[in-house]
Amino acid sequence: MRIGVVGMGWVGASVAISLLHEGLVRELWLADAKPGLAEGEAMDLAHAASLLHRVKVEARDVADMREADAIVVAAGRGGGPEDTRLSLLRGNAEIVRSIAAELDGFGGLLVMVSNPVDVLTRVMVDASGLPPARVLGTGTLLDTARLRERLGRRLDLDPRSIHAHVIGEHGDSEVALFSSARVGGVPLRSWPRWDRADEPALADDVRRAAYAILARKGATNHAIGVVTARLLRWALRDERRVLTVSRVHESLAGVATSLPAVVGRGGATEVLQPEMDADERAAFERSCEVLEAAHRSLTSA
Repeated sequence: MRIGVVGMGWVGASVAISLLHEGLVRELWLADAKPGLAEGEAMDLAHAASLLHRVKVEARDVADMREADAIVVAAGRGGGPEDTRLSLLRGNAEIVRSIAAELDGFGGLLVMVSNPVDVLTRVMVDASGLPPARVLGTGTLLDTARLRERLGRRLDLDPRSIHAHVIGEHGDSEVALFSSARVGGVPLRSWPRWDRADEPALADDVRRAAYAILARKGATNHAIGVVTARLLRWALRDERRVLTVSRVHESLAGVATSLPAVVGRGGATEVLQPEMDADERAAFERSCEVLEAAHRSLTSA
């Protein structure tokens, strides 16, 4: 496998080292706008790779990544404690468009990580002309992992035994689907000692997780690095897993947002409609409206 990573900040570097640990890649190509940074990271990671498995790590120009099996875009300004993901939009959209201009003829999967990931996924589709199924945002994959971690802690269970999803925006309008959550096939709301009154606080804890981390260390990078590497592993091995990735949805008037989708080598090819109660459905519709308004703001004066 040949995978490129564009943007060697905190997140891009975490994606790269996570890919090495996955053992998925034979050639890892790195790019960054800052002179020397990609070369330095390539040297550092090559030394680590010597202890993991045989892999060639090198710096490349973005235009030289067209032959990759997948490209990860982690370029752009990261958020601080005072930023929402949407506040990063305009500047990062210009960066995404410049990357798209260098990828004419690219035939692999393109994974968007830069925030606001949902709107930038739509920007990349528009700018690159790639099929929407092959441009995946990491979306609410991380939020879903956070929800399962919180539920596992609350129920004293391994999070992998819990099936629950976060959909919508990867951001302040995201929606945790408690009504369809299952624990070993048992509805969460039927679980002994589960109190529905706890759900709003738990959802807010998941929603605010990134802000809490940013306030303490200035970036969120390790978990999203693992999430991205796992997404690529499952997709490029054509495992056809159901994942809450973000993609452009023609059925939602072109909004890019997260819904469960079957993900394989061809991208997010089959989108599923999860069970939602009336409140969750209304919240999801509001989230789509937030994302549509953010995209419209790119063309406003």
